[in-house]
Amino acid sequence: MKLQPALLLLCLFALLPMSPRAVGAPAPAPAAVPVPAPTAPPPSAAVPAAPQAVPSPPVVDAKGYLLIDFNTGAVLAESRADERLEPASLTKIMTGYTIYRELAAEHVRLSDAVLISENAWKTGGSKMFVEVGKQVGMEDLLKGMIIQSGNDASVALAEHVAGSEQVFAELMNTNAQRLGMTNSHFVNVTGLPDANHYTTARDIARVTAALIREFPQFYVWDGTKEYEYNGIKQQNRNRLLWRDATVDGVKTGYTENAGYCLVASSKRDGMRLVSVVLGAKNPEARAVASLELLNYGFRFFESHLLYPAGKPLENLRVWRGNLKELPVGPARDVYATIPRGRYAELAPRMDKAQTLEAPIAQGARVGDVVVFLAGQEVSRVPLVALQDVAPGNLWQRTRDTVLQWF
Repeated sequence: MKLQPALLLLCLFALLPMSPRAVGAPAPAPAAVPVPAPTAPPPSAAVPAAPQAVPSPPVVDAKGYLLIDFNTGAVLAESRADERLEPASLTKIMTGYTIYRELAAEHVRLSDAVLISENAWKTGGSKMFVEVGKQVGMEDLLKGMIIQSGNDASVALAEHVAGSEQVFAELMNTNAQRLGMTNSHFVNVTGLPDANHYTTARDIARVTAALIREFPQFYVWDGTKEYEYNGIKQQNRNRLLWRDATVDGVKTGYTENAGYCLVASSKRDGMRLVSVVLGAKNPEARAVASLELLNYGFRFFESHLLYPAGKPLENLRVWRGNLKELPVGPARDVYATIPRGRYAELAPRMDKAQTLEAPIAQGARVGDVVVFLAGQEVSRVPLVALQDVAPGNLWQRTRDTVLQWF
């Protein structure tokens, strides 16, 4: 049987290569559609308090500071947050993060025995009091670095992981670049003064959030109040661990040039905040400043999970594929940080591709989930395909070609 010319033309057209958007990239002009409301509003938001104006954040006595919401990165308070400053022992947050990545890659193991070099043993500043020539377990050294802020432990770990502190510092800088810490540079693992060793409040908050998110199994050590090694018991220098039960880390630092520094993290009612204080005048000032920032953030803001990662939000029409509809959802958890009492005002929507054509790979971006509050964007997360869509057979492609024409 001979095909009619028009039908033959349709069949040939259906076999033509797909357009660039066939891989699932958003169309140049995405269509905006409402997103289903979150299925279970948090109890605290179900009957919201009357909205109120958010007062100005506290002004604390420090060279630079920053307060962010952990889940969204929303900045709640800041001053000179991008000014390059000396981090002192806050450096060990990046040291620890770099070691954790090497552990995750199985380049080293937590059970490793680490030989203490003379170089590590004689490093100045705070100490774990390891002995030269002895072998110490890697886990003990990590606790000594985190809880006791041992410079000797930090250098010993760096030498074990990378051969030398200098090479390890290169790993630190590589991780800093990957995390977007554009105003940081590290030359040692301890934070001892050096003109080329610096960071910012924003950058140190970035690596802190990454450490908490990626390595919760190690982060628990940051909340340990004291640690004993070789008969010597030392307390964590973070005074907030004794003053606020919701504080579970992170790290203190001090040198004469850097002043007194503290990164603190607290979780209350499912909301985690991270504060960074650089260059306070004394240990009490850095503790007070950190607590002022944290209390301000928890009092006047709230953060909620609206849509879990991978949760189907809608089925979108797919053309020329083996499936007509594609389930789509957020690539990661969709959170919103907002002033207290304004949960009911959130307006989520999907900016989706106007036309989706097969093939589409699972995980391909097809738009965005966007959340607004009073017309202002407060959250944006990629909208992705939750399964593969293969090219359709000849009949499916021909049928969709005709339907698209009409």
